Amino acid sequence: MRNILAEVDVSAGVYLLFFALAIMGIIVITILGKFIGLWFQAFVSGTPISLFNIMGMSMRKIPARIIVNAYISAFKAGLKEVTVPDLETHFLAGGNIHNVVRALIAADKANIPLGWRQATAIDLAGRDMLDAVKTSVNPKVIDCPDDKHGQYITAVAKDGIQVKCRARVTVRTNIQQLVGGATEETIIARVGEGIVNAIGSSETHSDVLASPQRISRLVLERGLDAQTAFEILSIDIADISIGENIGAKLRADQAESQKRVAQAKAEERRAMAVAMEQENSAKIKEMQAKVVEAEAQIPLAISEAFRMGNLGVMDYYKLKNLHADTEMRKSLAKEDEK
Repeated sequence: MRNILAEVDVSAGVYLLFFALAIMGIIVITILGKFIGLWFQAFVSGTPISLFNIMGMSMRKIPARIIVNAYISAFKAGLKEVTVPDLETHFLAGGNIHNVVRALIAADKANIPLGWRQATAIDLAGRDMLDAVKTSVNPKVIDCPDDKHGQYITAVAKDGIQVKCRARVTVRTNIQQLVGGATEETIIARVGEGIVNAIGSSETHSDVLASPQRISRLVLERGLDAQTAFEILSIDIADISIGENIGAKLRADQAESQKRVAQAKAEERRAMAVAMEQENSAKIKEMQAKVVEAEAQIPLAISEAFRMGNLGVMDYYKLKNLHADTEMRKSLAKEDEK
């Protein structure tokens, strides 16, 4: 009986051990299932990655599936320089691995020289690497001016006529200058400046209307894509029209201002003449006052002459008669004038 109980206890212990091992195996398989799947995917793709490396990615908080898929895509496209550590490093630096790998593949197929270090540097600089490669392969068109800067570029020819135009600039990405190169806003500003300069150097607005391609040629010769992230392929004048006669308007404004200046000067001269007239009137009155004052001295002088014996009575009467005769002649002269 004891032997039977002992055998039962041993059998129960064995079953419990197998059951525990089975549970642990299921847990391990469940945990390692996703890693084994990625390992097998890389193995059948011809890009073997060790299982421990895949598990290490998870421990380093790196999405292993993204790294494995990106590595398989790069390897199948012939990009042998891209390694798993490179992909992990770029992800930890905050880069977009998916975009970088797709951009490298597109550049390789289009025979555009682009290395891994350059591509990751451009991506970390905040540029859309894939869009840059697409633009390099398939040039895009930039409206000048864009919607934020109005509908037309306005300039004035030498004859004073305002000319309005719109341009379409065809550009492609310059991969070598993408890091640190100026953006589309700079291209728009430079093209606008070049168009204004070309129209301003034209003798008449008719010359601009007759040969708008001259504007494009002059603008392209200025090398506007220097130090930018783009290469200008062509500048086409999409629309051109005539605006106001700025020269005539400026001349009219100038004539009006000159007229106002002349009026101000004339008013100044009139005021000075009035002031001078009043000053002369004051001087006349002052002289008349002096005459009256002088005449008042005559009786005093006559009385002084009587006292001194220098004037006799007969001389005084003769003087009075002469004065009366003078007054009579003045009165007659006034009547004749009337």
